[in-house]
Amino acid sequence: MNNSFYILEDRAILYINGPDSKDFLQNLVSNDINKVSDSSSCFASLFTPQGKFLYEFIVAKHKSGYFIDCEKSQSREIFKQLNLYKIRTKVEILDLSNEFVVASFGYEKYLSIADSKDILGFTFKYREDPILLDPRNKNLGARLIINLEKLYLSIKTLNLINDKIDNYHSHSHKLGIVPKNLNKLKNKLFGIECNFEELNGIDFKKGCYVGQENTARIKLKNKLSKRLLPIQIIDGKLSEDETIYCNDVEIGKVLINEDYPFALIKYLNENFDKKSVFKSKNGSFKIFIPEWLKI
Repeated sequence: MNNSFYILEDRAILYINGPDSKDFLQNLVSNDINKVSDSSSCFASLFTPQGKFLYEFIVAKHKSGYFIDCEKSQSREIFKQLNLYKIRTKVEILDLSNEFVVASFGYEKYLSIADSKDILGFTFKYREDPILLDPRNKNLGARLIINLEKLYLSIKTLNLINDKIDNYHSHSHKLGIVPKNLNKLKNKLFGIECNFEELNGIDFKKGCYVGQENTARIKLKNKLSKRLLPIQIIDGKLSEDETIYCNDVEIGKVLINEDYPFALIKYLNENFDKKSVFKSKNGSFKIFIPEWLKI
């Protein structure tokens, strides 16, 4: 990724502020908001009460409140969902997507900046705006959440070169981390099946949050038998929700079929062979297990 940077135009920025903002988020999301400070950001999710996936985002401290860096296609729903929960709390929720933008650049470039530290989620201010090492995986590089008016001056000062967002999405997919089309996952799998524990998005030591009970039960009773895994198409095409077969045995289902596809796979099934060519009605493809996912 070198000196390349990517303007993540498919991301939105919400801002949560007010005296109750920390407790408000702490009671809702899958990660521990007490970890979030001027020097530390986190990856987190909102689940259904049953523990099904709804939304994912990065939480970064900004002034007296919190930035929510989320996919733009989900931002309106997240905004509405958060407002449903804020009854009788001293919290203000704003959509700042017209003022702030998210840019990403490489891990090596991040380390070359004087105030950086090689710690996932580590955050420091660059001209009052946060730069953070992606809390999910360092190979996703760093993120700069910055006022749009200051973006290009900061990029010039950092000696970064604008690159296509598709290259960032492709890089994320090769790492096995969903880059876009998160709405296709909504309510279709448990949050823990999205590999959020391995991506540092679930804290099993924090107190209650929405969906916590079932998420903890799946982990403690070792009932995690399916995983969200990336697909590499060999031939044909994929359709959303179509069945996947390995040696004529049903092994999973396609959830994201466009651009950067992912499937929910029964990885513990005795018929699952990661070296196989998998089949669907109209295509053949490989399923790969990311290096960071130790299964």
